[in-house]
Amino acid sequence: MGITVKKADAFGELREEAQSVINDKTFFTDGATVIHFEILDTPLGKMLACATNEGICMLEFIDRRAFVTELKDLKRLLRATIETGTNKHLLSIEKQLNEYFQGKRKNFDLPLVTPGTEFQNLVWKKLLDIPYGETRSYKQQSIAVGNLGAIRAVGTANGANRISIVVPCHRVIGEDGSLTGYGGGLKRKRWLLDFEGGALSLFNEE
Repeated sequence: MGITVKKADAFGELREEAQSVINDKTFFTDGATVIHFEILDTPLGKMLACATNEGICMLEFIDRRAFVTELKDLKRLLRATIETGTNKHLLSIEKQLNEYFQGKRKNFDLPLVTPGTEFQNLVWKKLLDIPYGETRSYKQQSIAVGNLGAIRAVGTANGANRISIVVPCHRVIGEDGSLTGYGGGLKRKRWLLDFEGGALSLFNEE
């Protein structure tokens, strides 16, 4: 049986705090931007996918400890309301995630909306440069952003990435090869690295 990513109950799966953030239509918003969201049931657990009309702005595991904070930050930074529903970007990410987990896609082709500081966006951009199946250390990523002394700041910016898997913060590890941190949990990080490195079956055979 092949790996599939499929839609789940788009609201009932969320914890109460996240539902409250979504339901509050006056919280950090002027209503000018609408974020549509869906819950995707993936091989690693349920993920919230969010997109504006401009592109994907969030893909995150709903059991992540910082999940509600990320949702609040996204709503504040975009001054947006959050609604159930779909758009062309959510349809695209569902299709491309399926291809990724089936071993048929190594790079995502999605417009991204990444509100944050200039430094955060530089760090996230450099994450996109790490090839599928490879890893980089936090030191290497600090050099990539032009500041060897920014290792800790790079780690913090990695942790603030709201678009998991697509913006591959899981590919950054300790200089000694240790996994170090990952917002989605170290088991998921290990799985993703093994999967991309070919150490795991693609699970697409009977």
